[in-house]
Amino acid sequence: MSKLSIIIPVYYNEQNIPFLFDKLNEEIFSNPAYEHELIFVDDGSGDNSYGELLKLQSQDSSVKVIKLSRNFGSHTAILAGLTYATGDCATVISADLQDPPEIINRMFEKWKSGNKVVLAVREDREESFTQKLFSNTYYKMMKRYALPNMPEGGFDCFLIDRKVITILTSIEEKNTTLMGQILWCGFKTEKIYYIRKEREIGKSRWTLAKKIKLFIDSFLAFSYVPIRFMSLLGVIISLLSFLTGIVLIINKLIIGVNVQGWTSLMVLFLFIAGIQMIMMGIIGEYLWRNMDEARKRPVFIIDEKVGFHK
Repeated sequence: MSKLSIIIPVYYNEQNIPFLFDKLNEEIFSNPAYEHELIFVDDGSGDNSYGELLKLQSQDSSVKVIKLSRNFGSHTAILAGLTYATGDCATVISADLQDPPEIINRMFEKWKSGNKVVLAVREDREESFTQKLFSNTYYKMMKRYALPNMPEGGFDCFLIDRKVITILTSIEEKNTTLMGQILWCGFKTEKIYYIRKEREIGKSRWTLAKKIKLFIDSFLAFSYVPIRFMSLLGVIISLLSFLTGIVLIINKLIIGVNVQGWTSLMVLFLFIAGIQMIMMGIIGEYLWRNMDEARKRPVFIIDEKVGFHK
């Protein structure tokens, strides 16, 4: 019988944990098609999430708990869970009940059919207009400029084979996106579709700053567009400057028009300086990531592990 590892990153989900476990107990644990292990990863929560997880672990031996030393981000928390997963395959769902647990069984059936990767793609979202706008824009840009195999609606939940787990845990790359790495691997992939529900309990910690960081990390890790943009912009500005110089020379030598315009000259200078600063910022982002990788610091640090065999 196959073994399925269910990995759930937890960050300020104290109130959701009991309801999530009940849902899993009703719809997942009774499935005779597989054995299961449940790995919760507390990603530096500041509430009593870890205490709630310890209660579950004391009640059910299939529950395992990892506590990270601080908040490393949801993708890193998932990677920590994958590192200690022992299943033939592993799946990931969120702890806030926005992703219905019943999709796990649907993904498992697709895996049994021979797919190494199964993606749970959001067909629609019961969320605000601004959340939908940011999410849809992000995934459309990723699909066009970085990862052509990115689903239109994007995905947070997935089920992957042991072979994929081994590759992901060996990469040890920081400042990236785990979802992009899964697509980058290129294994046979199938999709299921579902509607992401509105969060009913607690407040989301998915802030604008974290969304912007994900956007930057994703593009710099999987797309050459920022560098190509810099090169193209440099060529365009150089060409325009060359043509402008020719026009000014013709006006002076042939037509006899004096070159004037201190204000326009300063505006042009400030414009070029602004472009140069943007380019330096893009290069700086790449350099920072190279330096961060060169330090060889661990991707995550575990504070405590409970329920794992020594």
